[in-house]
Amino acid sequence: IFVTFALIHPSTREYYIDPWTGKAFGSGGVDSTTSAKNGDHGHAPPNVEVLTGGVIMPELGNATAKALLGQATWKLMHTMTLRFPETPSQDERDALRSYFYLTSRLYPCGECAKHFQQLLKDYPPQTSSRKTASFWLCHIHNLVNTQLSKPEFDCTKLDEAYDCGCGPEGTPSKKDAFKGEPMTQDGVTGVDMIKGGIGS
Repeated sequence: IFVTFALIHPSTREYYIDPWTGKAFGSGGVDSTTSAKNGDHGHAPPNVEVLTGGVIMPELGNATAKALLGQATWKLMHTMTLRFPETPSQDERDALRSYFYLTSRLYPCGECAKHFQQLLKDYPPQTSSRKTASFWLCHIHNLVNTQLSKPEFDCTKLDEAYDCGCGPEGTPSKKDAFKGEPMTQDGVTGVDMIKGGIGS
């Protein structure tokens, strides 16, 4: 009964046990035994080697999965840069820059990650403002589109294409994704949508 109580109410402890490895993790998700030895409490930024290391993931052979992953990733990254502060602090700039470099290592498509790493080497992330970050990412996206023989995207229409509907409270979204006919193609990339699921 005590074990059941401990599992149901983990907030009573300042750490948790990973059921697969048996390791104890403290606040911040850091292995308490390792962090204590290294004097790290889970708040230090990643070092340069972590940001610029090699690709971690293997190649992704499934073309459909690769396309869906790409669409979702571009949506996430464009939305992130469009919501980035107008005048970011150095910490915010470093965080966004680190995100791009870590994405280039951890992206689930290994060959895509290698290409992204080369793009970051040739065109380092620009994070001085929302506009700069958004246009830099759009440029990178268009370089990928060119390599994939896809049409170039008009970077002046980013906010329309990647409207997340997450503006200040009370601000309506520029478009309502749930109205009208079901989509047959992705509005940005022109890729055919996968059919299936409820109502298909």
